[in-house]
Amino acid sequence: MSSTRYSLIDALRGFALVNMLAFHFLYDFFVVCGDNYSWALQPWVVVWERFICISFILISGISLNFSRHAYRRGLIVNACGLLITAVTAVVMPEQIIIFGILNLIGCSMILTQAVRKWLEKLNPFAGAAASFALFAFFYGVSNQYVGFFDVSLLELPDPFYRTNYFAAFGIHNSDFFSADYFPLFAWLFLFVCGFFLWRAVCMLRWERFFKIKIPALDFIGRYTLWIYLIHQPLLMGVCFLIFGGI
Repeated sequence: MSSTRYSLIDALRGFALVNMLAFHFLYDFFVVCGDNYSWALQPWVVVWERFICISFILISGISLNFSRHAYRRGLIVNACGLLITAVTAVVMPEQIIIFGILNLIGCSMILTQAVRKWLEKLNPFAGAAASFALFAFFYGVSNQYVGFFDVSLLELPDPFYRTNYFAAFGIHNSDFFSADYFPLFAWLFLFVCGFFLWRAVCMLRWERFFKIKIPALDFIGRYTLWIYLIHQPLLMGVCFLIFGGI
């Protein structure tokens, strides 16, 4: 496990964080405060939101390669996700977050670390390709099918989808709602894909390119979790001040 700090990874995480802050501010402004629900359905907004989430998950998978305390880190990230669930349930139940991106990343860290010694024996290019294929195949589990992204190849049985006990895996009934939802099927495999991508970079001996520093993004990228935890109350406060003054 390398002790070298690859600053470009922090910068890429920081770039994803800046995108997330901008997206959440606009979401709070138009949807939460402005009741303009159609804003979130615009194609460019959907693509932007997916780009942000995919960026965070891939970078988190990459970063597992450098983690010395993956289990502890995974538990901390999970605890933060559960804290967000509790806060949203009390403060904004109409925007409750159940198994959001923090729980996905926390669980993925723990599960991937548990099989890491076997994953490390695989060719990273084959591993990345297989992980991405599994991500595509299970992408529709929460919509009761498997296939290739939005293309359904096999409908899953109704009895599995009568409760919400397995919502963490993407299996839930029609009453389930979460404002931020990333079930293990299929997003765990995107995390694993990120884990393999860094190993592919190392096999190609491209690590030197990741020592490039982008100071501002590099700095905020090191404090992503803390910024994530405090950003929404601050953004919501700004939005309420704006709408209160209108």
